[in-house]
Amino acid sequence: MRKLKYHEKKLLKKVDFISWEVDNNLHEVKVMRKYHIQKREDYTKYNKLSRHVRTLANKIKQLDVQDPYRTQSTMQMLDKLYNMGIIPTKKNLSLCDEVSASSFCRRRLPVVMVKLRMAQTAETAVRFVEQGHVRVGPELVLDPAFLVTRNMEDFVTWTDTSKIRQHVMEYNETRDDFDLA
Repeated sequence: MRKLKYHEKKLLKKVDFISWEVDNNLHEVKVMRKYHIQKREDYTKYNKLSRHVRTLANKIKQLDVQDPYRTQSTMQMLDKLYNMGIIPTKKNLSLCDEVSASSFCRRRLPVVMVKLRMAQTAETAVRFVEQGHVRVGPELVLDPAFLVTRNMEDFVTWTDTSKIRQHVMEYNETRDDFDLA
C-alpha cells in the first residue's frame, strides 16, 4: 500500500470507520426479514412513500378547518390509502401519521398470499411468485414486490397450469381432468 498524501490523511481523520449511520438499521433488517424483502431498494422506497404520506397529511392538517379544499383533499387521501389497504378505516387524517414502511410491506403479494392461506410463510410465497405459480386477475405476476390493493385481493389465485393448483384440487377432491388437460 502506498503512503497517504497530506490531504488524504486530513480527510481520513474526519471519517469514523467504526460506527456508520447506516449500521444502525436493526429495525430495517427486522422488517426486511419479517416480510421477506430481497431488495433493500424496495424497503427504502416504502420508507420514502410513507414519509411522503405523513408530510402530505401534516400539510393538509395545517389548512383551515373550514376550507373546502381541506375536506376534499382529506377525503381523497383517505380513500386512496384505504383502497390500497394502507390504513384500516377512513375515519380521520390522524391514521396517516401511523403509516410506515411496514404498512406498504403488508400489501406485498407474498404477504397477502400468507393472509389468504395460499402459503404458510412469506418465504415460500415469494418462491411461488418467482416460479410463476400466482396470478392476480388474468395477469401472471413474477415480481414479489407487487402491491395488492383491497379490490385485487379477491383475484389472487394460482395459474391454470400450476402444479400447486392441481395438488390443492386433488386434496380437496375437486379435480376435473377436463379442466387440467
